[in-house]
Amino acid sequence: MITTDIVLAVLFGLVCLPFALLGNVADLVALVAFAGALAVRRRSPALSLGIAWAAAVVQMAALRDLQLYDLAVLGVLYTTAARGDQVVKWLGLASAGFGAVVATVYLGVVKPLLDGAALLGSTSTAVGTTIGLGLLFVASIAVLVLAWTAGLLVRSVRDSRDIRRREELANRERSLAEYRYVVEQERNRIARDMHDVVAHSLAVVIAQADGSRFAARTRPEAAVEALDTIAGVARGALGDVRLLLAELRHHEGDAPQPVLEDLGELIERVRSAGLDVRFTESGGRRPLGTGHEIAVYRIVQEGLTNALRHGDTSAPVDLRLEWHDTGVDLAIVNALRPDVAAGDSASAFRHGIPGMQERAQLAGGSLRAEAGDDGMFRLSARIPAQPARPA
Repeated sequence: MITTDIVLAVLFGLVCLPFALLGNVADLVALVAFAGALAVRRRSPALSLGIAWAAAVVQMAALRDLQLYDLAVLGVLYTTAARGDQVVKWLGLASAGFGAVVATVYLGVVKPLLDGAALLGSTSTAVGTTIGLGLLFVASIAVLVLAWTAGLLVRSVRDSRDIRRREELANRERSLAEYRYVVEQERNRIARDMHDVVAHSLAVVIAQADGSRFAARTRPEAAVEALDTIAGVARGALGDVRLLLAELRHHEGDAPQPVLEDLGELIERVRSAGLDVRFTESGGRRPLGTGHEIAVYRIVQEGLTNALRHGDTSAPVDLRLEWHDTGVDLAIVNALRPDVAAGDSASAFRHGIPGMQERAQLAGGSLRAEAGDDGMFRLSARIPAQPARPA
């Protein structure tokens, strides 16, 4: 930037040099000063304005007329408005107004009197002088303020462009933050699904493996059935895990998700693992959103898995779905193992309960889980239905 300004200032000086050589030394000094003001105008608008005023003082002290190099004043005023700080910007406007007054007095009064000529516009009355000085002042201030206004306009355009650029950058950063938040939420959801699938499947496999080990000697056919169940559960878990991993690789979100109709298959798998699940459903089903159906399925899956892993599998598990106008109430009641005290139940279920609570809350519902003094663990959740559309 400074190199360009220096080159332009040198070219300006070379153009004005022949006219300055027609004058005296003061013209050459003023020319060099004005060229210097142009050279530093963008580097330091305040310094450029001070040099221009010094050059003007030298020119007026030598009683020189207007010269071509005086055009440098317009470039200096333009720069004070376009690139100066707030103080320099308004000093440029004040210099334009004061410079117009000085130019009017110097060219219309001082110069003619010292040269022994008549005042500007004077004929035989003071009216002509006043009119002449007025026209000179209007012309001077119009040219000087026009140069300053042009710089102010360029400054406004540049500031507006900077504001738009900052807004675009802020919008991109906000969009990126929203995208990262959505990705994090999706990964958390997938992690919960992965936990549900793996925990449920491993619980069934472990229960079946323990049962087949004891039944292998006395009831070989039961051991074979248990192995078939283990193989089926493992294959199903592998398919679910593959779908979840596909969701991690692709963000389309179109992988199939469990729905309420899949509850029967889930309950049968748990029953085949040795858990006596007694399922009851009352009331007419209400329409649920996709996320709400997934929440119901995953809460049931996690609740039955916890009952299988930490509960007394010799006691029945009560699973109830009660439908009403505003949604569905879900309840799972199972007996705790004798070695799991009521105070230890929270730590035993610490991985599953927070995930279920988060699922219920994301669906707009609620979930409560607690172990009673009677040795029963109770899980209850409420998932809202979709609001009815107006006819």
